[in-house]
Amino acid sequence: MAVTASPVSQRERQVIDLSFLLNHASHVLATRMTAAFAEIGITPRDYCVLAHAMSGEYTQIELAKLSDLDKTTMLNTLDELERAGYAVRRPSPADRRVRIVAVTPAGAGLVATGHQVADRVHGEVLDALRPQERQAFTGALTGLVAGLLAEPVECDRPVRRARVPS
Repeated sequence: MAVTASPVSQRERQVIDLSFLLNHASHVLATRMTAAFAEIGITPRDYCVLAHAMSGEYTQIELAKLSDLDKTTMLNTLDELERAGYAVRRPSPADRRVRIVAVTPAGAGLVATGHQVADRVHGEVLDALRPQERQAFTGALTGLVAGLLAEPVECDRPVRRARVPS
């Protein structure tokens, strides 16, 4: 199904509905990524946690923040990754009550394969654009995420981020 406009007629709007377009694109990209990671037996969340864990010595709480996960989801994800042999939790040398997440050699191999999977999916999406569109799109999106859309604004009714079920 091709999507060209939001459910509300664009004729009623003065500015294109970016919320709809970005939400739809994000959802479809997430489904493509989930299907691609299923080929190697993990979820995008598993990949995200393992990749972040490989970049330093992080506690479970630090890793949850880096991966944009709540504590319960992080604990469940780490339980699954440990059972599969991709990660281990070990006591921190600085504070034995705190657990540091380490990636096993099997997990490191999965991250390397995961990089290829993510690059393939992102490449497929970008290849759907002409080269000049690709550069303009990625440049503009990067600029927005680094600037105006870098941080959520304060509001009376906080917006919850949608989570994709595993």
